[in-house]
This record gives sequence, structure tokens and C-alpha cells, in this order.
Amino acid sequence: MKIKRGVGLIVPAVLLSAVVLWRLMDPASAADQGPAPSPSVPVTSASAQVQDVPEYLHGLGTVQALNIVQIKAQVNGTLIALPVEQGHEVHKDEIVAQIDPRPYKAALDQAMAQRDEDTALLQSATLDLRRYVDLAKRSFAPVQQVDDQKATVAKDTAAVALDNAMVETAQINLGYCTIRSPIDGRLSFYLINIGNIIQTSSQSTGIVTITQDKPISVVLTLPEADLIRVQQARTKGPVSVVAFNSQDTGKALATGTLLTPDNTIDTATGTIALKATFDNADDHLWPGQFINARVQVGVLPKVVTVPLLAVQHGPDGLFVYTVKPDNTVDQANVQVGYQDGDMSVITKGLSGNEKVVVTGQSRLQPGTHVQATDQSATQASANGTSPT
Repeated sequence: MKIKRGVGLIVPAVLLSAVVLWRLMDPASAADQGPAPSPSVPVTSASAQVQDVPEYLHGLGTVQALNIVQIKAQVNGTLIALPVEQGHEVHKDEIVAQIDPRPYKAALDQAMAQRDEDTALLQSATLDLRRYVDLAKRSFAPVQQVDDQKATVAKDTAAVALDNAMVETAQINLGYCTIRSPIDGRLSFYLINIGNIIQTSSQSTGIVTITQDKPISVVLTLPEADLIRVQQARTKGPVSVVAFNSQDTGKALATGTLLTPDNTIDTATGTIALKATFDNADDHLWPGQFINARVQVGVLPKVVTVPLLAVQHGPDGLFVYTVKPDNTVDQANVQVGYQDGDMSVITKGLSGNEKVVVTGQSRLQPGTHVQATDQSATQASANGTSPT
């Protein structure tokens, strides 16, 4: 009885397994279930925007001091003071060096004493001339004596004039002992230290140099073909120039104004040099520094812009993937009229209301389902901030 009961249990189980296997292998049954949905492709997206876009010309530039002054001594002597610390800013007429003034003060005193002596002789000779002239009128003095006295007065007058010149020379030399800055600027390292004897005949390096860095200038180069656009922009008003560091990280160092193009084109390189000035109040620009410069020659009004990474190259030209409301993508052929930094201006193919794919395009084709994450949210997460 036990054996028959076990057989009765096994037979229904075998039949059930056979039915399940037949259902799995039946093509019609598999077709009823339909294909398995493909997973959504993760992408980063951004919205196309309509905005005014500044149009720039890009060039390489070098920062130059607006003025450079080399401080040299004009008199010989011992350097006794350098009142301004090297590397510090100095203002116009501020004392930057002092040469021992004592020998020149003594020379001035000597010249003034000689002038006082010759002035006294001139006064005496002038009084004698008056007396001789009066006596000669009354025939109590010869005419020869009057003429001799006139010559003495003229000689003493010339001596006083010479003394005045010597006093002036001594005053100038004494003034040269105190050297003042002719401009506002920044002091270099000391080229001569305190205590050294300065000889003007052998002084080649100077004492210090002063560079004027507020304002400061930048000399940059552009292709000669860009000169016409620069000239057209100048006719409309001041032309803005933005300076970036040599790595062009996207953060501006300073904004200035174009001063002038050079008067000739470099025939060897086919470039034109331009000079711009910057206030440089925050010292972001330094003489000798290499920069990337952007010259603004216009503004593109109300144009459609997308991130640069959204634009893809295909066999038929440029295109972008747009995200549709049902989270599938479509391909839109576009034309790019201008690009700058990480932004492209689309002149054809988009209206400005689309959401475009920025990253993850390699796995896409028209109709692909995507899981789009907004680019601003991704950047905010990377920076540790919340999107606005």
C-alpha cells in the first residue's frame, strides 16, 4: 500500500514538469510575452539656451611694464641709504636711494662764500666808479681812471655771475645725492648694497630699477586677417581685452582696454601686434608673464548656445542628440557658427527649447531610451554645492 501511494504522487509531478517545459519551448507562448525591455542609457544633459554671446578673437600675449626706470647715480660717492624695501611699491618723488651728501654740501658752502666775497668787491668797485665819475665831471680825476674803474666793475660783475653758476652747480650736485622715484611703481632687488662706493663713470647696472605696473600693458599677437575686425570694433568704441593665465583655465585674470595695433604687420609670421592696458589694481598681472588674451570684437545677439561637448561629428556633418519628453533621443543635424571655451553657438538645427545630451553619446542612436541627469546638478555635486 505504501509503494502504490508513492507512485501516485510521482506521476502528477512528472506530468506538471512536462507541461511547464512544453510552455517554455513553445514559440507561440514566447511571442506572447514580447521582447525584454532594454535598459536606459545613463547620460548627462543640458538645455539649449538663447542668449547674447560676446565674440572674441584669441591671441597670445606678454605682460609688460608700462614704464621701466633704471635708477643710476649722477654723482660719485658712498651709498648710505636705500629707504624703500626691495620688491615694495614706491610712489612718485619718494626717496629710493641716498648718497653721502657731505662733500657736495661743503662744495656748495664754498661756492656761496666765494660769491659773497665777489659780491662785496663788486659793490666797492661800483661805489668807486660813482666817485670817479663825479670827480671827472669836475676835472678832479682823469678820464683814464674812470675807464679803468668801469673795467673793474665789469670784471667783478662777471665774477659774481660765475659764482652764481658755481652755486647752482653745487646745488644740483647736492640734489643728486638724494634720488627720488620719477614714477609710481615697484622696486626691484637691490643691485648695489649700502656702503659701496659709486662711480658714475663705471656704473653700468644702476642701483635699482622701478617698473610701473599700475596701470600695466599687454602686448599680444593676432593673425593679420583679424586686423580688419579689430579696426571695425574700434570705430564703435573702446575694445575690451580679457587676460587669462597661460593654461587658459577659464578664470579671467583682468579686463582691460585695447590701446592700439602696431604700425606694421610682421611679414615673417603674418601676425599683427596689439597693445592693451589694464588697471591691475589687484596685481594679477606681472611684467614678463605669459597670458592668453581675448579681444572682444562684437556681440552675437539672441543666439542658440549649447555646451561644446554636445556637438558630435558624423559622416553627414555635425549633430547633437536631443532628449524627447518620453526619454528617448533623436539626432538633430546642426551648424556651428562660433565657439568659445566650452560653449558653441548653433546657427541652424535648434530653436533653443531642446534638451541636448552632453556626455554618454557613444552608446546612443535615435530612439534609445536614456536616463538623463542635468549637467548643472552633476557639476554642483562635484563641487560639493547644491544646484541653484
